Amino acid sequence: AKPITSQLNSAHVVFAASYLQGIAFDHYTALLWFEPQNPILSNWQAFVDEFSSKFSVFDTVAEAEDNLFNLKMRPEERFTTFIICFEKEAYEMGWNYSTL
Repeated sequence: AKPITSQLNSAHVVFAASYLQGIAFDHYTALLWFEPQNPILSNWQAFVDEFSSKFSVFDTVAEAEDNLFNLKMRPEERFTTFIICFEKEAYEMGWNYSTL
């Protein structure tokens, strides 16, 4: 790999890893401690492949359906916030604007 490309890949990985939480963060930390030379830590595509396969949502439509079913507007929320959350889940389920 070219040095510049390699540095950019590493920078992308470190930046994305700074947003990891929970078990995904624990997995990243374990890689840092026990496999510091693992390409996942320096190659953007390897990082994306690893974390997508382990931590992405398996069925995004089912998750969106569940989120819609449990969506409630809390008293302290603005109506706009509720509508934006609703639309996000509805679009994830494949509903288009005319359906809504």
